[in-house]
Amino acid sequence: MNKMKFMVLFMSIAMIFGSCGSMNNTGKGAAIGGGSGAALGAILGGVIGKGAAIGAAIGTAVGAGTGALIGKKMDKAAAEAKQIEGAQVEQITDNNGLQAVKVTFDSGILFTTGNANLSAAAKSALSKFANNVLNQNRDMDVSIYGYTDNQGWKNSTAAQSQQKNLNLSQERAQSVSSYLLSCGVSTNQIKSVQGMGESDPVASNDTAAGREQNRRVEVYMYASEQMIKDAQAAAN
Repeated sequence: MNKMKFMVLFMSIAMIFGSCGSMNNTGKGAAIGGGSGAALGAILGGVIGKGAAIGAAIGTAVGAGTGALIGKKMDKAAAEAKQIEGAQVEQITDNNGLQAVKVTFDSGILFTTGNANLSAAAKSALSKFANNVLNQNRDMDVSIYGYTDNQGWKNSTAAQSQQKNLNLSQERAQSVSSYLLSCGVSTNQIKSVQGMGESDPVASNDTAAGREQNRRVEVYMYASEQMIKDAQAAAN
């Protein structure tokens, strides 16, 4: 990227962040969609969340009208997700510069320490999430990421503990995916199920409270290729 392109992107980011505080997703979608397309989306995604890792591979920039229409749908999905007990909802940006929704379920809701079995409370929350959110937004793609804290396993070396935590995070992500599928979520809707192990802690692993926050599953909802095409057609 040359200096001029970098300055354009920097100014775009500054303007968006300067104005997003008072915008809903519809307004932000229009601002980002009409800005610098996928390149800006990837940069924003890296700043805001896992945006650079999510998003349909459309290969072209989207317009302001398309962004606004998708932003409106994401506003609605985020509002629906916020009604689920124990769900922490954030609004982020995907790698196309389009608005997306991140829903985090922590280990206190999903799992007991050291296993990947869903509790009764977790099943209740995920059932509501599937029926009230995902099944009502079938044109949204979904990615699921599992995480652990950095605590070691008994009679294991540091390297062995890291691998066990990676395996556990995959099992937890898969447990969430499998249960959502059992609640009627389409297999075509879930695009990625991945364990991340100890990586990307959201809090300090030096405290019990911090470790509990790090033991989590994140579910990302973002515009599918078909949703983008439909929004583009409606915007024209």
